[in-house]
Amino acid sequence: MELFNRAGMPEGVLQGPDQEELSTLLLQGEDMIDQLGRAHMSWGLGSADRWGLDQRTGVITWTFPDKTASAPAQILGTYSPSSASWLWAWANESILPEMSREARAVRDWAEAHGHGALTEPEVEADERAAATLVALAVRITRATGYYAPDGGRSFTIITFGPVTLTAEDGSTSTFEITIE
Repeated sequence: MELFNRAGMPEGVLQGPDQEELSTLLLQGEDMIDQLGRAHMSWGLGSADRWGLDQRTGVITWTFPDKTASAPAQILGTYSPSSASWLWAWANESILPEMSREARAVRDWAEAHGHGALTEPEVEADERAAATLVALAVRITRATGYYAPDGGRSFTIITFGPVTLTAEDGSTSTFEITIE
């Protein structure tokens, strides 16, 4: 799935009182995703042998041959190409409530700004529409990390904070990024 590509504003997906505001946020979100992707590749994002997300602790972990990387994480939602739908994390019963704070923040922002499509639990969405929703959510929440692993039938969209890198010898370092 090419969620790092510029999506454009799909017709009918997001409508509200201020299309200009959404268009600006969308462009900013797409730029943030591009910057985050490039920055996090420097420690290996996208090349791990395996990864896991523990909802109880709220930590995502990537495992490499010579290190592990871990970070506090949130789930924005899931995109299912087969059903052409996007389900916000706050509406997904399999996601613990504490893992959907950022998704709820998007909903709250949308309610306050009159953007109803961002408040619906499930949205009809092709890949382009899902990418639009993700870019808007990344911008609204000011996420500092973004991960969209291929889950087979669906994609779980995960945001994350500062990354702790732990080398084989136990030494640690932190990778943190700030996007303006």
